[in-house]
Amino acid sequence: MRYRNVGNSGLKVSEIGLGSWLTYGTAAEQKAADACMEKAFESGINFFDTANAYNRGEGEKAMGAALKAYPRSSYVLSSKVYFPMDSGPNDRGLSRKHIMEQCEASLKRLGVDYLDLYFCHRYDANTPLEETLRALDDLTAQGKILYAAVSEWSAAQIAEAAGITERLRLRPLISNQPIYNMFERYIEREVIPVSERKGLGQIVFSPLAQGILTGKYKPGQPLPTDSRAANDSVNGVIKSYLNDQVLQCVEDLNQVAQRLEISLSQLALAWVLRQPNVSSALIGATKPDQIAENVKAVNVRLEPETIEQIEGILKQVAGFAPAR
Repeated sequence: MRYRNVGNSGLKVSEIGLGSWLTYGTAAEQKAADACMEKAFESGINFFDTANAYNRGEGEKAMGAALKAYPRSSYVLSSKVYFPMDSGPNDRGLSRKHIMEQCEASLKRLGVDYLDLYFCHRYDANTPLEETLRALDDLTAQGKILYAAVSEWSAAQIAEAAGITERLRLRPLISNQPIYNMFERYIEREVIPVSERKGLGQIVFSPLAQGILTGKYKPGQPLPTDSRAANDSVNGVIKSYLNDQVLQCVEDLNQVAQRLEISLSQLALAWVLRQPNVSSALIGATKPDQIAENVKAVNVRLEPETIEQIEGILKQVAGFAPAR
C-alpha cells in the first residue's frame, strides 16, 4: 500500500480507502463485514469512510462494529453531516445545532471518542458559512474531530470557506470528497485548481462508476442478475451509464487493461490516482477478494502514451452526463 497526505495536512491515508459498502444487519452480513475489514487491514488500508445519513445511522453502527477489533490509533475514520436524520426543522443542514448534535450521535454509533475527518456532506445555503466553520473549529478544539472537510462543494464554495477560515484564523479545511471517475471529471476544471491553492486534497468516491468500470456490464447483453444495476431499488445514476455508447467505451478500456495485464478496475483506479491532488480513492466491497484485487492498483503506473490512449477512448463519451 502507498499513502498520501490529505491536502496540506500531516494526515496520511492509504491511496485506496474503504467506504460504507452496505448496511450489515444479520449475523451473516456482519461476518462478511468483518472479513472485508480484516482483508483491508491486511492490505494496508488505513482509511475508512461512512456517514450519519447512510440508512439513518445504521451504516455507522456497522462500520463501528467492524472496526471494534482494531486499535483506534491504527486507522483513520471519517463521517459526515448534512442530510436529514429526522423530520424536525433542525434535523438537517449545517447549523451549529445540527452539527454539534450529529457529531455526538455519530461518535456514539461508531463507538469511538473522536473522528479523524468530519465532512460537511453538502453545502448548506440556508446557514451562514461562518456559523458552520466556527462549529467545526469548536469541535476540533474539543478533540471530537481532528480535521474538518467538505463533500461535493463547488470551487466557489471552497474558496469562500477558505477565505473565511483565513480571516477568522480558524483551522483550515483539508479535504473535499467529490465523485471522480473516467466518466465524471467536473472537478478537473475548477475544483482541483482551487483546492490545490487552498490546501485541500480530494478523497474521491465512486472511482469505478458504481461498478461500470469493472467490466461486468456488456453492451447488448442482459444485466447480471446479481449486479447492483439489476436491483430496481437502486438510484438512477448507475442505470444512466447503461447505454451502448458508454459500455462500448468500457470494452475498449478493458482492452487497454488486458494489454497491460491488469484488471479494468485496477486501470480505472490507477487513472484516478494519477491525479496528484487525489489523496485517496474510496472503494466499496462485499467480499475480501474485491479488496485484494483493487489495492493492486496502487502499484500501477500509467505511462503518458497509455493515458493519451485512454483519453482518446473517453472522447467517445465526452458529452455524457449521468443522471443526478
